[in-house]
Amino acid sequence: MTAPHIVDPARLLTEALGEASPDLMRNLLQTMINALLSADADAVAGAEWGKPSPERLTQRNGYRHRDLDTRVGTVDVAIPKLRTGTYFPDWLLERRKRAESALITVVADCYLAGVSTRRMDKLVKTLGINSLSKSQVSRMASELDEHVNEFRHRPLGEAGPFTFVAADALTMKVREGGRVINTVVMIATGVNADGRREVLGLRVATSETGPAWNSFFADLVARGLTGVRLVTSDAHRGLVEAIAANLPGAVWQRCRTHYAANLMSVTPKSMWPAVKAMLHSVYDQPDASSVHAQFDRLLDYVQDTLPDAYEHLDGARADILAFTSFPEGLWQQVWSNNPNERLNRELRRRTDSVGIFPNRDAIVRLVGAVLAEQTDEWAEGRRYLGLDILAKSRLTLVTDTDTTTRTEATTDTTLELSA
Repeated sequence: MTAPHIVDPARLLTEALGEASPDLMRNLLQTMINALLSADADAVAGAEWGKPSPERLTQRNGYRHRDLDTRVGTVDVAIPKLRTGTYFPDWLLERRKRAESALITVVADCYLAGVSTRRMDKLVKTLGINSLSKSQVSRMASELDEHVNEFRHRPLGEAGPFTFVAADALTMKVREGGRVINTVVMIATGVNADGRREVLGLRVATSETGPAWNSFFADLVARGLTGVRLVTSDAHRGLVEAIAANLPGAVWQRCRTHYAANLMSVTPKSMWPAVKAMLHSVYDQPDASSVHAQFDRLLDYVQDTLPDAYEHLDGARADILAFTSFPEGLWQQVWSNNPNERLNRELRRRTDSVGIFPNRDAIVRLVGAVLAEQTDEWAEGRRYLGLDILAKSRLTLVTDTDTTTRTEATTDTTLELSA
């Protein structure tokens, strides 16, 4: 439909009510939006549609249609076209989202760096881009870099304390020194004082080493990361040491998914289904005492027949069962890095389109834009953890034992609220 030029609200409402259409609100909204667009285009043209005027700057030239998703359904928006110049309602429709703009600049960077491929050609056409000048790339990159840098270096103190934190790393390819090398993108997420998840930070490093993780967590602490009670990650030695060095009050939870893969490597293939079932049964228990009792049964099961598996399980017990120190209602959210898998899949979906990045700045630009958008979505969505259970998670069990006599030790157990 074309945008109506003059709308009689009384007549329009009477007709719509008379038809008793279930799409009343959508039709009304569509009509009013198109009327506003027509009036806005008239202002740009300098005169009303179809009326001669000495102040007219250009003529109208039909419409182009766009779908607009609203709470009452998808609306067909008729955007007026001009014979000379362009008109686009930025106040109503966004030309591109941040992440899409970031992807465009990365693709353009690849072209400018001389590493274009057929894959990049197809990607550009998919995005509806015919050509990008160096000035356009520079302007878009500057705007995105400013936004991503603000996001990466924002203070964390006001949103804290961050009771639960998860850390992970993704490998990505980048061209440096005339060859393609692997780099790692280190990412940390956390649950803030309002019970919502947010991305705490990201950093690109040459490899996943202890010093790289230590620098990453030191930066998070300097930006105001406090109150961390538990950090979930895989068992990378440098990562675990960095957690202990920078977050001394936090407990480390070894990701149960990563641990299962580690345990499988020391278990005979024929025995793995039974051991896996027993291991899963440990996590199915309703309370902490039952979890530890079931873990003891697992140890008894493998002690004689699978000594390597027994040693592996016994050594990892404290790390994989760290979640039992917290309320049962949040165990599934903290005992593995699985909640971050959707985030990782989205990052892979965006970065796989690029393949090989032309430089590290391009990685930060694209990954940072995706993470910033994800944090915005989490802030607007429902809470990841309830405030009540989050408050219980910050309670610390303190045991004060009288050591003057060994035979009759007196123990006073109190609860205090951790800072």
